[in-house]
Amino acid sequence: MRIERQLLFWFGAGLALLGMIALLSPVLLPFVAGIVIAYFLNPVADRLQRMGCGRMLSAVLIVVAVGVLVAIAAVLLVPFMANQFRQLAETMPVDLAKLEVASNLWLKQLLGDRFPGVVSGLERALADLAQSWTASVGAIARALWSQGLAIVNFLSLLLITPVVVFYLLVDWHPMLQRVDGWLPREHAGTIRRLANEINEAVSAFIRGQGTICLILGAFYAGALMVIGLPYGVLIGLLTGVMTFVPIVGWALGFLVAAGTALAHGWPSFALLAQVAIVFGAGMAIDSAVLSPKIVGQRIGLHPVWLIFSLMAFSYLFGFVGMLVAVPVAAAVAVIVRFGLESYLGSMFYTGPGDRDGEPRQKPASHIRSSTGPVS
Repeated sequence: MRIERQLLFWFGAGLALLGMIALLSPVLLPFVAGIVIAYFLNPVADRLQRMGCGRMLSAVLIVVAVGVLVAIAAVLLVPFMANQFRQLAETMPVDLAKLEVASNLWLKQLLGDRFPGVVSGLERALADLAQSWTASVGAIARALWSQGLAIVNFLSLLLITPVVVFYLLVDWHPMLQRVDGWLPREHAGTIRRLANEINEAVSAFIRGQGTICLILGAFYAGALMVIGLPYGVLIGLLTGVMTFVPIVGWALGFLVAAGTALAHGWPSFALLAQVAIVFGAGMAIDSAVLSPKIVGQRIGLHPVWLIFSLMAFSYLFGFVGMLVAVPVAAAVAVIVRFGLESYLGSMFYTGPGDRDGEPRQKPASHIRSSTGPVS
C-alpha cells in the first residue's frame, strides 16, 4: 500500500505539472527560454567563477556578452536573411516552373507511353503550389506572429528573459541544493542517480548538439555561398538550425538545396553535384568529428523518440513545448530504463528461483552510482 501511495502521489504531481504548463503556456515563453539559456551558459559561469570572478560578476559579464552578440546578429544578419527569404518567396514560382520542365524531360524518358497521364497530375500539383506559395508564406508568417511572436511575447523575450537568465546564473547552485534538500530521504540516492543521468543526457544534447548546430550552420552557409547557390546563406543557416533533430534536419536542408540547385542549374547538373558534395562533407564532418568529440555517447535518446517528443510537445504546448521537449524526453527515457532494469532484476521477471536449483542472475545495470547533486 505504501508503494502504491507513493506512485499515486508522483503520478498526480506529474499530471498537475503538465496541467500547469498547458494552462500557463502563453506566459511561460520568456521564463522557459531563460531557463534553457541559463542551463546552456552555466558551465561558462562556473569556469569564470573558478578563474576568480564572483558569481554575480560572472553572470553580469555573460548576460552583457550574449546581449552584445545578439544585437550584432540582429543588425548584421537579420536584414540579410530577411532579404534572402523575400527573394526566395518571390522567385519560388519561377523555380517551380523550371523544375516542372526538368521533371517533364526526365519522366518522358523514364515512363514512355505513360508519361501524359503522370505529367498532367504533376502539372496540376506544381501549378497549385506555385499559385499558393506567396499566400502560404504570408499565412505562415501571420500564424507565427499571432501564436508565438506577438508583440507582448516579443517584448517579454527582450526584457524578461535576460533578467531570468541573470538571476538563474547567480542562484543556480543554491537552488539545486535547496531542491536536493526537498527530496524524500528514503529515495534521495536513487533520485540523485536518475537526476545525474538525466543531466548528462540533456547537457550532452543541448550544449553539445547546440554547438554542432552553430558549427554546421556556419559551414553550410559558407560552403553554399562559395559554390554560388542562390539563397545559400539562408539555406545553410536553416540547415544548421534543423540539425538539432539528427538526420531529419540534414535531409530537409539537402532537399531544399538540391531543388534550388536543379532549378537554377538546369540543364547542367554541376551545381547539384556541388551541393551533394557540400552536404556529404557536412554529414561526414558531423559523423566522424563533431558528434563523437562534442556529444559522444552520452545522449541516450533514440532519434525516433526525439522526433516524436519534439512534434508531440510542440503540438500540445506550442513553442514552449518545443523548448522543454528534449529535457522531458531525456527524463522519460531515463525513468523508463530504470523501471525496466528494476523489473528485470525483480522476482516478477526472474521468479522466486530456478527450478533446477541454480541461483537467479540479475541483469547488469548501467545506472551510475554517483550520488552527488546535479551540476
